[in-house]
Amino acid sequence: MSGSGGRGGGGCSIRAIWILNSLDAVVFSRRFPVVEKRWRTACRSENEKVTENSLSYSVFSLFPSDSELAAAFVERKQSGGRGGGGCSIRAIWILNSLDAVVFSRRFPVVEKRWRTACRSENEKVTENSLSYSVFSLFPSDSELAAAFVERKQREGSARGFGVRVSQSSVGSDSWVDDPITRHIIGLYINKEEEGDNNLLWPLILHIKGNYCILVLPLLEPRHVKAYARLCQRSDCGNAVGADESLSSLLLDLPSITGAFMVAHAIGDIVAGDAVEPEVLVSASPSVGGLLDSLTGSIGISGISSRAKPVAAPVASSIPSSAAVTGAVAVDAPKIGSRPLDKDSLRTFISSSMPFGTPLDLSYSNISAIKVNGFSSSDLPPADLKQPAWKPYLYKGKQRMLFTIHETVHAAMYDRDEIPDNISVSGQINCRAELEGLPDVSFPLTGLNTAHVEVLSFHPCVQVSEHGADKQAVMFSPPLGNFILLRYQARCGHGPPIKGFYQLSMVSEDKGAFLFKLRLMEGYKSPLTMEFCTVSMPFPRRRVVSFDGTPSIGTVSTTEHSVEWKIVSGGRGLSGKSIEATFPGTVNFAPWQTQRLPSSRSFLGSIADEDSDVETENSNNMVNMEEFIMEKMINNLPPVDLEEPFCWQAYNYAKVSFKIAGASLSGMSVDPKSVSIYPAVKAPAEFSTQVTSGDYILWNTLGKCPSAAAEKV
Repeated sequence: MSGSGGRGGGGCSIRAIWILNSLDAVVFSRRFPVVEKRWRTACRSENEKVTENSLSYSVFSLFPSDSELAAAFVERKQSGGRGGGGCSIRAIWILNSLDAVVFSRRFPVVEKRWRTACRSENEKVTENSLSYSVFSLFPSDSELAAAFVERKQREGSARGFGVRVSQSSVGSDSWVDDPITRHIIGLYINKEEEGDNNLLWPLILHIKGNYCILVLPLLEPRHVKAYARLCQRSDCGNAVGADESLSSLLLDLPSITGAFMVAHAIGDIVAGDAVEPEVLVSASPSVGGLLDSLTGSIGISGISSRAKPVAAPVASSIPSSAAVTGAVAVDAPKIGSRPLDKDSLRTFISSSMPFGTPLDLSYSNISAIKVNGFSSSDLPPADLKQPAWKPYLYKGKQRMLFTIHETVHAAMYDRDEIPDNISVSGQINCRAELEGLPDVSFPLTGLNTAHVEVLSFHPCVQVSEHGADKQAVMFSPPLGNFILLRYQARCGHGPPIKGFYQLSMVSEDKGAFLFKLRLMEGYKSPLTMEFCTVSMPFPRRRVVSFDGTPSIGTVSTTEHSVEWKIVSGGRGLSGKSIEATFPGTVNFAPWQTQRLPSSRSFLGSIADEDSDVETENSNNMVNMEEFIMEKMINNLPPVDLEEPFCWQAYNYAKVSFKIAGASLSGMSVDPKSVSIYPAVKAPAEFSTQVTSGDYILWNTLGKCPSAAAEKV
């Protein structure tokens, strides 16, 4: 009976129990000799079955001592267990705009594993290998800040060049000649006892608000050695067929992805942006959907007997100011950020990544647990395992909400030699108001139509193999709003706004411009453009006045821009396309030469403003415009690489818009195909929202940046 389903075979018998502390030492153990005797008998019987044609492997029948088990556990962690194959964080630093460390957190448990691995790796150094000992000591806050400042001075900015330039030096990040080094950086810590082998890598750099967040994940010392070799290589870039490259190295490090998630979560907290994604409610009433959107009570009072602030109310269909403006996000730290809340940060780190291992990076979940704790009513059914992303069970009216939110990025040149570029970055936001711990599944359609290039999912999602145009998605949903998946795709409908923008300087303080645009060409109902605004920014010049009347819309000015509202709120554009033109002139305040510190010292100087070419052009009326442009460019200080869209300060216009009714990529969710197990009556709603990102119209008469297209 014991071998075929009796008490000992088909049931469960325990051979031994061990408990290890944070230092990987056995603090308690218990063995069961009766069960162990049965195991040894079974082993002898199994080992006698080994023949010449079978795998020559005898089952391990002896019992390990506590010290032997602890040593094997540590070895497994170092070679791919919880500490190797997953993500563990060694340390976190936050620096302010003055490059001073204002917050730091180290994880001694992870650091001990790093030092143990370093000792083992350094013992492997032979005469024929790279004579390089991995940097095992930990820098102080002042040493790290000094190394960060030194790198900024060497690389030109906090992020660095990202590519090898004339200022790059051997051993620096830019010497590797890979743009990812603007986000994954290395610092050389000044420690005399370590000599020159003091590289601290990889540091995940995330700039948010007024702060720079640095996250140091745990990896194997051999990976640091591999990066050190890349920093010394004479050739540049990721050569085809090369033995080592940064891309192949990073693909072998899943901890890098986890560290990026930690950095972004901390960045949202320090900047006050830790909010849930928007989930829109359709305008038509559907099982209380309209009522709930008006009252804003969804998911708050109905979670349990106590109100738990674990989920923000569902967003209304009114566009937020952030969605309307579509401002360009820049890497440079912003002035005037809110003060750092260190207590909230400590609580989040201690709860979300105990002992340096990230578990749940949801700020709303961590905050709810801190405020409310748990009660007996919060316990899940005994036969179900509650995931970390759902600390509380929902109670109330059941339904599901899906919102596809897409952001359109474009660079429109209107030039034969430079093709226009348009792309769509999207995400499916979800809110599952379901009782218990159900599984939700649905087919994701439109993959082939949308030409999806990148697809990533929330940790709660299980993804099966997908076909040409369909992807089966199953997930156990968290509580509240969450991003189910993200994707990059092409715009299946063509550009929503196309045309050209021209600006020429007729004098030093006066420019003539012309817009000729076509909106929503080829777009049919239900696609509706709710608003559209075109902005001409002049960050280095002060606008005094403008002259001109557009064919449609209204015009206003600010001190440094001209704003043209083509489609305003309440007058949506649906089922038709329109042509909009706007000729005019803009007058600036008299130009004053400014010599401001910038990236000129790193990028080289431009022609002197009193050059012979300029004098020659001044006597040629045909080249008057070229003379004016040349003089203005010479007097205009180049901006840092962190502000790419201020390049030459006046050579582009920016379009902001919002479109509702459907996605532009073709991605969609069919509410009727959503299934829930165990089956419950829960209607599903689906909505879409499309907003502009960096939608740029480059001046066809001026200079513009462009990337060489890949030849197929």
